[in-house]
Amino acid sequence: MQVKIYYHHTDCGGVVYYANYLKFLEEARTEFLAEKGISVKELGQKGIFFVVARQEIDYKFPAFYADTLRIDTRISEVGRASIGFDYEIRNQNNQTVSKAKTILVSVDKNLKPKIIPKEIRHLLS
Repeated sequence: MQVKIYYHHTDCGGVVYYANYLKFLEEARTEFLAEKGISVKELGQKGIFFVVARQEIDYKFPAFYADTLRIDTRISEVGRASIGFDYEIRNQNNQTVSKAKTILVSVDKNLKPKIIPKEIRHLLS
């Protein structure tokens, strides 16, 4: 997935504000799942929701206003009720800007852990 950096993504120095990477990762995850044929919206309609249980981000190089970032997303693990994602974010010069990891947990509408359906786990493997 690619992200074009706009002024509203940056701080007063023109550097991408660190918390905006969370938004980029969310968008990359959603697109990754969609490419696998998994609709987050449809899962929610079936009572299956995902919450972030853990987030790690290592900032390696700053991204700036007008940069274009590429976010490579992959699955690191699929458990009974969790999914692990790894990301690498690179700029237009192919420099690594950031590396990140996210653990999502599947929950029901009452936020109780819920086993990920086999068909979803199959699409992720």
